[in-house]
Amino acid sequence: MMRRRSHAGGFTLVELIVVMVLVGIIGGVLALQLAPAIQSYLLVGQRAALTNQADTALRKIVGDVRRAVPNSLRLGGADCLELVPSKDGGRYRTGPDTGNGAVTGAFLDNSEDRTRFDVLTPSTDAAVPGDAIVIGNQNTSDVYDQANVGIVVPPAAPATPVTGVSSITVTPAIRIPPGYDGGRFQVVPKDEKVVTYRCVGAGENAQGDGTGTLYRLVDANFHQLPQCTGAVPNGVAVLATKVTSCAFIYSPNQGATQESGFVQLQLTLSAKGEAIPLTIGAHVDNVP
Repeated sequence: MMRRRSHAGGFTLVELIVVMVLVGIIGGVLALQLAPAIQSYLLVGQRAALTNQADTALRKIVGDVRRAVPNSLRLGGADCLELVPSKDGGRYRTGPDTGNGAVTGAFLDNSEDRTRFDVLTPSTDAAVPGDAIVIGNQNTSDVYDQANVGIVVPPAAPATPVTGVSSITVTPAIRIPPGYDGGRFQVVPKDEKVVTYRCVGAGENAQGDGTGTLYRLVDANFHQLPQCTGAVPNGVAVLATKVTSCAFIYSPNQGATQESGFVQLQLTLSAKGEAIPLTIGAHVDNVP
């Protein structure tokens, strides 16, 4: 009588080794094929992040430049730019109102200092106590020295509404600078009298990463000299990191008209040897 042999299912050790070798070979080939694509994908994401950071920082600066008080831009060095921002503006009464009988209104001229004036245009962001009023800023140092600046104090409501949309009271008393007849004023926010952009520690380390930082500093008070040196205070707004190089170039157009300057901003960010340089320019309105 013959017995039927039974075979248990499974793989031998040799078969398992062969399969492992084949899988390793296939995995290695796939890794060699996919590694460049994966690396390229990661680099694209890195470049996009650096570009977005640099673009956002430069556009923030340009936004402040375009709303700056005329002739307030100044450089404290190639890596430091300062300006006096404005939040609103309008037209003031330049002489007495002759159409309302004895009610002449509050006006400003160059004959004497006055603490009150009528505003003839509606406000988008009306002046509040603590804001600064700047009139006829024709020289950069004037606004920083507060030669043509008054600080808003109560009351802000007009005593005689028929002579203007509103009125503003300031201290100390101000007068119109000689030769200025534009009839316009700018309102500087009380908490941001001066804005300073500083690049600190720009360079590149051995890993190819930028070592610098671009800061936006604000001062609630005017200061005569640019604040471009010394330690950066805690809590200051950071616009960009990984800064390899940073440069501000400003031409105030010292020609016959002095109506429009030009500022050029250059910023390079680096990460893992990948550098993203961006340059942006903006015209600067210097008509008071």
